[in-house]
Amino acid sequence: MERRRFLGAAGAVGATALGAGCIGNLGGSGGSRTVTVDWAYYNPVSLVIREHDWMQEAFAETDTDVEWVLSLGSNEANEYSQSGEAEFASTAGIAALMARSNGVPIRTPYVYSKPEWTALVAPSDSGISEVADLEGKSVAATRGTDPHFFLLQALDQAGLSESDVEVVHLQHPEGQTALVEGEVDAWAGLDPHMAELELENDVDLFFREPNFNTYGFLNVLEGFAEEHPEDVRRVLETYERGRQWALDNPEETAGILAAESEMSEPVAERVFTQRTDLSTPLPGDQHRELLSDLAPILHEEEMVSEDADLQAAVDELIDSETARPVIE
Repeated sequence: MERRRFLGAAGAVGATALGAGCIGNLGGSGGSRTVTVDWAYYNPVSLVIREHDWMQEAFAETDTDVEWVLSLGSNEANEYSQSGEAEFASTAGIAALMARSNGVPIRTPYVYSKPEWTALVAPSDSGISEVADLEGKSVAATRGTDPHFFLLQALDQAGLSESDVEVVHLQHPEGQTALVEGEVDAWAGLDPHMAELELENDVDLFFREPNFNTYGFLNVLEGFAEEHPEDVRRVLETYERGRQWALDNPEETAGILAAESEMSEPVAERVFTQRTDLSTPLPGDQHRELLSDLAPILHEEEMVSEDADLQAAVDELIDSETARPVIE
């Protein structure tokens, strides 16, 4: 668990260093400008691409360098987009909609996964076996990410609201640690941290609902996409290369996930082979419908302004055409 604290701290330091221009170029060619792309443990395709240096390869004959930054959650990825510190960032679908509704100028040309990456987790001896048992309890969650929205949907289905529990807002690795150390009663978990707890600690995933998980979105800054369409094409082509390789090499992909996140091979295999679907990379109607159904939560929880046009934001966010030519 201590290494999780270190990873969380490293992510926070990395974000600060990025703002100061201190994150080094990984494989850049000394070009005249830089494209910054995030990587995340919850985005296995990004790990594959980074492992093979394929993004640097895609830009090798241009005057553009590539930098990688670590996102520990959708909230951090959205912060990169909002500040303009990353042109491409990985989030859950509902988190992308929240950002777009709040004026962050992103759109989603690519879906990196259809995961079941979140569930509600509690120690096996906690007496918590259903969502209703959370009333009056403390629950760790990362505000603005899929696990947080998962928790809100679960509470609503059980006839509860966020005010009926004490939500402790922690980054995903810190939420994992807080649960193990008894600092919270439950955790809105995220893989791979959740799978690690499931296999290595005495915990239960006491509430699972795959349809409450939103897709993994790769977002791009709208202005960048309009000014540099060839760069966007290179990134999307590289993502397709990574996705196809991951589909063809599931064991090796699980191995990369294990190595990058310092987890065991069984944990990585559970995350990638049992809970990750890479078959739907092109955003489309199913994503629009899902976000439209979930959008009211953003108003109810006051995560967007009262006058935010959420349906317009859905339509502006989902880009079904840009990646079409590069998807096999």
